[in-house]
Amino acid sequence: MAHILSAVAWPYANGPRHIGHVAGFGVPSDVFSRYMRMAGHDVLMVSGTDEHGTPILVQAEQEGVGPQVLADRYNRVIVEDLTKLGLSYDLFTRTTTGNHYAVAQEMFRTVHKNGYLVEQTTMGAISPSTGRTLPDRYIEGTCPRCGYDGARGDQCDNCGNQLDAIELKNPRSRINGETPVFVESNQFFLDLPALVDSLEAWLRSREAWRPNVLKFSLNLLADVRPRAMTRDIDWGIPVPLDGWESNPSKRLYVWFDAVIGYLSASVEWARRTGDVDAWRAWWNDEQARSYYFMGKDNITFHSQIWPAELLAYDGRGSRGGAPGAYGALNLPTEVVSSEFLTMEGKQFSSSRGVVIYVRDMLARYQPDALRYYISIAGPENQDSDFTWAEFKRRTNDELVAAWGNLVNRTANLIHKNFGEIPAPGVLEPADRELLAATQGGFATVGEMVGAHRQRAAVGEAMRLVTEANRYLSETEPWKLKAPEQRERLATVLSTAAQAISDCRTMLSPFLPHSAQVVHEAFGGTGTVSPLPRIEEVTDLDDPSRQYPVITGDYTLGQTLAAWASVPVVPGTPVGPAVPVFTKLDDSIVETELERLRDESSGA
Repeated sequence: MAHILSAVAWPYANGPRHIGHVAGFGVPSDVFSRYMRMAGHDVLMVSGTDEHGTPILVQAEQEGVGPQVLADRYNRVIVEDLTKLGLSYDLFTRTTTGNHYAVAQEMFRTVHKNGYLVEQTTMGAISPSTGRTLPDRYIEGTCPRCGYDGARGDQCDNCGNQLDAIELKNPRSRINGETPVFVESNQFFLDLPALVDSLEAWLRSREAWRPNVLKFSLNLLADVRPRAMTRDIDWGIPVPLDGWESNPSKRLYVWFDAVIGYLSASVEWARRTGDVDAWRAWWNDEQARSYYFMGKDNITFHSQIWPAELLAYDGRGSRGGAPGAYGALNLPTEVVSSEFLTMEGKQFSSSRGVVIYVRDMLARYQPDALRYYISIAGPENQDSDFTWAEFKRRTNDELVAAWGNLVNRTANLIHKNFGEIPAPGVLEPADRELLAATQGGFATVGEMVGAHRQRAAVGEAMRLVTEANRYLSETEPWKLKAPEQRERLATVLSTAAQAISDCRTMLSPFLPHSAQVVHEAFGGTGTVSPLPRIEEVTDLDDPSRQYPVITGDYTLGQTLAAWASVPVVPGTPVGPAVPVFTKLDDSIVETELERLRDESSGA
């Protein structure tokens, strides 16, 4: 058994999240975490809402509320949506907690003490209409290296080079389109050049990363420069140094504090369990493994900035140093980045109405239908396109007609002929062949999920569903009506029930809601796929603040939910089947496309 940290990207709390977001960070991390728990590992899955930075201020001003009010509103929306999707966080929290402030400030103080935060005068981008600092990521322009029009102020996604916003040609604000003004400002910079050798040694030691992620990360090392870690802004974490902490307009840069959330959420989780040092098993033990899940636009911050912060905290750069109170912290085992999901051939854009929010999707369709689409057709290693026609086809042809039909007709045949799972007679070659296939699937599917090949994994599980359907078609149990055929009927239906049990287990990381339904359809009791819940909690360091978190008890039914073939029990009562999945009418495609056209046209 290993300690596995699932570190899931922090959604920004300036609005509801759309399905492209959860295709990158949400479903892949949950599938992996659920599988790892079933395989016997001790998993800690953490995240929360990212609530600092200029965009929150801009959105709050537009809506006529304070930034904390805005963050509170969308924090709750996001918590509710991710819970309904079934994402099994041990703790989903937020970056405006007293706990997070304390952890981020401890990180900053130690990195500064070790000599990796240096004060420099820089040219910062200011919005001329508001006077506020514009974050690098919210400035676009033409890349000075490759000429790509759409480079950001921190990097160009076309050529991969790091940039400073002032280098962009024809810079413009992504917030309102205006041309920024650049003014001198003193800030603290993370001294990446003093950490680059350690960064490179760590990256070159990585094995089995997705090639595009590792290549991109290594390419970043060719143009390493100090990166600003403070900002001129009044919304964020105060800089914890004399002469800076009381300055109302200096704060930690959101991308310094946001990535620290993985650590602070782990600390908060431990504090809430009553064992304040419990988090150390995932962060200080060199045998522990950590996997970071995100979309490809966040690779830089997880394969360079966050590892650099950790190395600097540990004192493992050219300037030396020693760890602070948290001890030597583990670097990521793997950065698991997905590509982009588009929608009907277009990039997701809330402002242009090219979007389907998680909340709206789950109000109209089953959560497992969305989870399945993301798993089987999502942007695992290349961009992929969500279309309503393909969503309907996969739901109807694969979930309803293949998996759901296998469950329903087997359960109905058992109920009608025996009323309980029958004891098998002598197995024939066809029976043994199917059982060998499904039992062998655990190693194959598990290895694929563990290697972040989830499309292949769910595809293999569904192939076994197809094999079970073929078995029923060939053995034709509905024709075994004669008294002398009853033993054979019992054997076929017992074999089918066992195959379904095996497939249900293999599919449960992908389809946790329906896994429970399938389990109960064959008389199962107890929980085989624990779901998350929302808890209203009080801030550990500020009793005046309350907020919702996602958590859950995922050890429930751990024996039932083991990653292994569990024999079905003859004599278990089986009632009439109920549909597992909802078949979608052909009309939903045109209905959803019409809704998309109305929203994109502003109707």
